[in-house]
Amino acid sequence: MRYYVGFDIGGSSIKYGLLDENGKISQKESFKTPSDKDEVLDKMAEIVSAFTKDYEVEAIGLSVPGIVEENGFLTTAGAILCLYGINIKEELSQRTGLFVHAENDANAASIAEQWGGAAHDVANYISLVIGTGIGGCLVVNNEIFRGAHARSGEFGWMLLDDNQDDLNSNTMNLQAATILGLLRIYNLKSGEELSDARTIYDRAEKGEYLAQTVLAKFHRKLAQGILNVAVSFDPAMVVIGGGISANETFLKDLRLAYEQLQNEHSALVDMDFPAIIPAEFGNDAGIIGAVYSAKIALDKES
Repeated sequence: MRYYVGFDIGGSSIKYGLLDENGKISQKESFKTPSDKDEVLDKMAEIVSAFTKDYEVEAIGLSVPGIVEENGFLTTAGAILCLYGINIKEELSQRTGLFVHAENDANAASIAEQWGGAAHDVANYISLVIGTGIGGCLVVNNEIFRGAHARSGEFGWMLLDDNQDDLNSNTMNLQAATILGLLRIYNLKSGEELSDARTIYDRAEKGEYLAQTVLAKFHRKLAQGILNVAVSFDPAMVVIGGGISANETFLKDLRLAYEQLQNEHSALVDMDFPAIIPAEFGNDAGIIGAVYSAKIALDKES
């Protein structure tokens, strides 16, 4: 049995796990993200070394926020400032002697779903990860489409309106993400400081008018962004990830808004559109996707 080590590098913590060649996680832990580059890399190398004492580790997969070049160079790394401008693939490979592959975190979470998840055996699909902002990924012919500058899938930057007085507020991030969109808008209108979107859904269910109106606009704006991407790329399905994707009311209302937009758009009425499907791997998606990407990259080099 061949084994792989996956790391999901986040701003506050780094999750890691040991996976077998079938994608099953046998061990999983996490540690606080250090603020020093060498501490990050040395700690990961130490973990890999411990695994190699008992298992035949083939490769290491990394899920990293920010702009990740195909060669492993991190143009940016989200909130992890100490990793900006380094080739994390080369540095960790030098420390471990193993094959390393680095992938953007949204790409990793997306491609994970092809390895026995929501997009199993689907060659062409779109994935959106809805959280603080909106990231995503295009999978074309079973491969991640990266674009000319490794920025493909940044759906959150799309403009949904054209208010010239405040153009940034019209982005998908600020209209249709969970935190920058839904929670921000509700808090502005209510004067509160809610931090959990589930509270808004609970209030809407109990009849609160503000919660109901804010949610209705949130679902429509997100559906608008999804429809724009769907008509552009004609995917077989749209996979929705992020914590909110586990909320059944969210999925039901998003699908209704998506169908309503299609019905209102006269050119689209008789066309088939990809279904919106929730992601299956949840918090493990980064680790699984990092390993799956590494496995694919290693197989190509072999």
